[in-house]
Amino acid sequence: MARIHFSKNRDAVAGVIEALLLVALVSVVLSTIQLIYVPQTMEQREADHMDEVENQFSFLKSVIDLQSMVGENVPISSPITLGSDELPYFVTARAFGQLDVIDESRTSSRITSDFISGITLTSIRYEAFNAYYIDQIYILEGGSVIVKQPDGETVIIEPSIKFENRSTEIRIYYSLPLIKGVEGKNSISGYKNQFIRTNYSSKTTYAGATTFIRIYTDYLDAWNDSFNKMLEEEINNGYILVRKYPLSSPQYVSITTGTKNLYLELAVNNIGAQIGPGYIFT
Repeated sequence: MARIHFSKNRDAVAGVIEALLLVALVSVVLSTIQLIYVPQTMEQREADHMDEVENQFSFLKSVIDLQSMVGENVPISSPITLGSDELPYFVTARAFGQLDVIDESRTSSRITSDFISGITLTSIRYEAFNAYYIDQIYILEGGSVIVKQPDGETVIIEPSIKFENRSTEIRIYYSLPLIKGVEGKNSISGYKNQFIRTNYSSKTTYAGATTFIRIYTDYLDAWNDSFNKMLEEEINNGYILVRKYPLSSPQYVSITTGTKNLYLELAVNNIGAQIGPGYIFT
């Protein structure tokens, strides 16, 4: 009768354990990368994208200022990057954005004075929908570039305004772009590059002495802080007063006379704007 002999061999068991440990090590490394380094990388990508949008809005403002100054109907396209892609091979999310032309039909913001019943304060507005970085909104309103985020808002580029401090009055010369959109080409969302096409149409100038200038806007803090910085010397000397008003529930930024009179020259430049390709009819 044949006998069967069994012998102990632990080599196979050791190999299986090594494979399991390697798989566990790889899983730990990938999990660490996914949970820690990928969010940090994506946050930095979205922060870089916000810096890019800021530069693009600076370029857009310079284009509109140049078109207003030259006064020629020369269409120029300015790029705006709406969002950013996800990171390949990892579980990440895209960042999206929305771009809008806020013309006279889409806003109640305006500027008034003794001799101006109401000039609409139009804007070009970009809103970011980030997955990792804080959401931000960039607005080109009244010739200034404003950034708004959950903790506040500020003007990062001042409008085209010049001040003259004369013996008896403060003179304000303001070049105001009045954005006119095109139906069907005034809004877009997504994550790819888009172009906003602008052109100069015409100019109307209003000028005269006034006791007040009022700016009705959705960004009261930004406008108020901006004018208080630009007119710091005149305000400190009591020549004029800049504040949000009414004090209890502010609805506008008020610039009023102090010990000196106010004189306003407002040059309203009509600027056509549309998102995407095509022609602007003026």
